[in-house]
Amino acid sequence: MTLQQLTQIISQGNHTLAIFDQEENLHTYDNRGVADLYHLLTNEPHLLKGAMVADKVVGKGAAALMIVGGITELHTHIISEPAIKLFELSGIRYSYDVKVDHIENRNKDGWCPVETICKDVPTAGQCVPLIANFIENLKLKENL
Repeated sequence: MTLQQLTQIISQGNHTLAIFDQEENLHTYDNRGVADLYHLLTNEPHLLKGAMVADKVVGKGAAALMIVGGITELHTHIISEPAIKLFELSGIRYSYDVKVDHIENRNKDGWCPVETICKDVPTAGQCVPLIANFIENLKLKENL
């Protein structure tokens, strides 16, 4: 499978993320934000290692999870400038359709919360614990 074919899968379907792993298996995901990438990194890291990825929107948090997960290549429709900076440091090949200064939150009235918590963090590895804390706090709020 080519990266172009993988990108078509997210463009034509309702998927937000498509991964073609080292075992040549296709995996698609439908959640918004970084939830799927975080789940993969913490529960199925072998799916990210060496994988080719297509994602609809990539901010710094998603970039960090992909980099730590060991992907080899990414195409995304929208990427933030902070995500680009992380990818430049990582040496991972990436391409995109649209570059933005930052990822917006779902209400379109400010920064994405994950982009915000990762904003001043210099490395992908340092972003991951912040993302983990953010996701765990979300889970706690949902259970209240």
